[in-house]
Amino acid sequence: MSDIGRPGKIIAVHLNYRSRAAQRGRTPAQPSYFFKPASSVAASGDVLERPAGTELLAFEGEVALIIGRSTRRVSPDEGWAAVSGITAANDFGLYDLRAADKGSNVRSKGGDGFTPLGPAIIPAAAVDPGAVRVRTWLNGELVQDGTSDDLLFPFGRLVADLSQLMTLEPGDVILTGTPAGSSVTQPGDTVEVEVDAPTAPGAPTSGRLVTRITEGTVAFGEFGSKPSVDETQRSEAWGTPPAPAFALTGELRAQLASVSTATLSSQLRKRGLNAVSIDGLASTRPGARLVGTARTLRYLPGREDLFASHGGGYNAQKRAFDAVGAGEVLVIEARGERGSGTVGDVLALRAQVNGAAGIVTDGGVRDLAEVAALDIPTYHAGPHPAVLGRKHVPWDADVAIACGGATVLPGDVIVGDADGLLVIPPALVAEVVADAIEQEREEVFIAEMVRAGEKVDGLFPMNAAWKERYRAWLTQQ
Repeated sequence: MSDIGRPGKIIAVHLNYRSRAAQRGRTPAQPSYFFKPASSVAASGDVLERPAGTELLAFEGEVALIIGRSTRRVSPDEGWAAVSGITAANDFGLYDLRAADKGSNVRSKGGDGFTPLGPAIIPAAAVDPGAVRVRTWLNGELVQDGTSDDLLFPFGRLVADLSQLMTLEPGDVILTGTPAGSSVTQPGDTVEVEVDAPTAPGAPTSGRLVTRITEGTVAFGEFGSKPSVDETQRSEAWGTPPAPAFALTGELRAQLASVSTATLSSQLRKRGLNAVSIDGLASTRPGARLVGTARTLRYLPGREDLFASHGGGYNAQKRAFDAVGAGEVLVIEARGERGSGTVGDVLALRAQVNGAAGIVTDGGVRDLAEVAALDIPTYHAGPHPAVLGRKHVPWDADVAIACGGATVLPGDVIVGDADGLLVIPPALVAEVVADAIEQEREEVFIAEMVRAGEKVDGLFPMNAAWKERYRAWLTQQ
């Protein structure tokens, strides 16, 4: 750390750049913080170990403020005066441990070497706090480039806010947030961060803060939470922009309900999607149409010790049936195992009362007569009287699952009728259903022509001549 000693406190801001907030899809109204231990500080040139068994070690280039005097209850206008210098920081975080931290960031961001600082300090008096730049390079490629004029909460405001409740002491460090571009780093990578003030006299700079990443060899023990990741953590760690929000509107629901799954299937096939049918299931209400967005529930194969820890109390199954909402479909992964029930009358009733559009399980159903008497359609692999624990452990919810041979993600659109069930990616729903409606309109015309005695050759599918006759037919409808 050359010119930087070990700080007493390291306080980090969660979100503070407009570019990063846009990337995350949320903009805070006020700053929020977390602590990092002083033992996490490292120097430029140090090696950082990615712990064994983890995959999502992310870098975040930041401007670090170094407090120069004892500071308590200052105003935002006075806050910058408490800063003696600034330098480069890299706020490394291990997304594999975020679930275990439950928001504290103690383990995910508190590891040894997770806060490199330096190498040089830029005197605060030499720079305009609104004209500071931070840049990050990954293996020589510029991946982050942000300036302090993009901050949601300026440096002085952060100092003032924190000083309302705690005394900031000389040497304390405030990490001020990272701009867009943060992502995952791998063993063998080199990450560099530089803070400078390019418009200030002499263009002062911190120099490059260099960190080399290596692979750890010591696995996590059984006496604490193990690394765990899901698609949300992967997306946030890699910096994937959030997908535009999808809403299954009443109009889209009505359009999907107006066409058959056979027609929808042919439209999905035209787009290269063949593995989107949930196969081998029967419906308790085969005459009812099912349209809704997926919520998911996953069962693991039965194991007595795991059922003892996960099967009782307010387990994943009960939480999922309580959480499924209006217009949603609860899709259950039971691995095609029919040797026990995966849902019974009470839970099916709970889903119906919640307004759920349906239940889909590739396992068995208990109390089938009672479940079939409900209004809510339930697709299943068959009846079975045994309880869940005979074959299954309720494990987790709202994760990617496999059901009836198809992958289902939370938020996918599920459509079902007497022919079966389809999974439609949300981004394709509008165009697929529009083309399906047009396809069925064409098929009405074709059926009329066949009933009138026309041959199918050239008519099904329509050649140019028949398409012309079809357009004329449309004008008469």
